[in-house]
Amino acid sequence: MSPAPCAAGPDPGREIHLTAFGDSLTAGFGLRADQAFPACLERLLRAKGFAVSVDNAGVSGDTTAGGLERLDWSIPGTPDGVILELGANDGLRGLPTDMIEANLEAIIDRLAARGAPVMLVGMKAIMNMGPDYGREFAALFSRLAQKHGMVFYPFFLEGVADAPGLNQSDGLHPNAAGTEEVARRVLPSVLEFLRRIAARRGA
Repeated sequence: MSPAPCAAGPDPGREIHLTAFGDSLTAGFGLRADQAFPACLERLLRAKGFAVSVDNAGVSGDTTAGGLERLDWSIPGTPDGVILELGANDGLRGLPTDMIEANLEAIIDRLAARGAPVMLVGMKAIMNMGPDYGREFAALFSRLAQKHGMVFYPFFLEGVADAPGLNQSDGLHPNAAGTEEVARRVLPSVLEFLRRIAARRGA
C-alpha cells in the first residue's frame, strides 16, 4: 500500500505524478532502472510519506534542442510537475548559450501552456570551455529560474562531480551511490516544488 502524503504534500488521497525530463543524468546511464535518479527520488519521497511517482523521461546524449523536439511524445499528458534537467551535453559541445537558453525557455513555455509547472535543475560547463563560457552557461539557468519564478536547484551534480567513489569510470556519470547522493541533495528543492504544487491546486 502506498503511504499517504504528508500534510504539506499536494492533494491528500491522490498520488502525485512528477516527470523527470532530461539527459543521461536523468536516464541513469550505466545503471539499472531502479538506480536512476527518478527512482531514487521517488523512494526518498515515499519514505517521507509522499504518495509520489517520478517518471523517467531521460534520454542519454540528449541536448536542449533534442529535448524540445521530443517534448510532446516524451511527456504526452500533463503531469503534476516536471523536473527539467537538460543542458549538460550542450555544455560539453560548447554550444551557444543563447541557443541553450532559448531551447529551455521554449520547453518551459510549452509545459506551462499545458498546465504543468516546472522545477529547473542547472548544470555547469566543463572547465576546458574557458571561464567566460562557464559563467555564461551557469548564468542562463539562474536567469530562467528568476524570470519564470521556478524552484531552482543550481547544479545537479553538487557534491558528486569529481567525488571519489561516486562516479563511474568515465568521470562524467554518477554511479549508484552517486545518484543516491544527488537525489538526497535535490530532495529539499523537490519538497518545495511539491508545496508549490499544493498551493497551486488549492488556489
